[in-house]
Amino acid sequence: MAEQAMDWQELTNLTRGQPFVVERVRLAGNGVAIEGEFELPQLAQLSVEDQIFVTAFVRCHGSIKQMERIFGVSYPTIKSRLNRIMQLLDFVEVDPAPPSAEIVDRLRRGEITAQQALSELEGRT
Repeated sequence: MAEQAMDWQELTNLTRGQPFVVERVRLAGNGVAIEGEFELPQLAQLSVEDQIFVTAFVRCHGSIKQMERIFGVSYPTIKSRLNRIMQLLDFVEVDPAPPSAEIVDRLRRGEITAQQALSELEGRT
């Protein structure tokens, strides 16, 4: 595993933070290879330093006080770095609002009233 981590660090150094596409993936367990265009997950696209920072934050259960001790920096420095990293990551909506077409379909099927449909479309579920 340490060798794999080193490989990613070398890849990150080679790309100098520029976006890249993975074109071949091989499953280690059975040797099956898949070719295509694969984007790395967002966290893997962060610099090695930012990946270490995020890992430490998760291991600290989000405790900024512990992060201050680990990295030897102040609260504002930790917050600033978290804000910078946050800007690099897209937020994944875990419970997105239903698409308008789905609401209209439910209305047509009589599953909801016109008022309920309007409320959902206005974001008041």
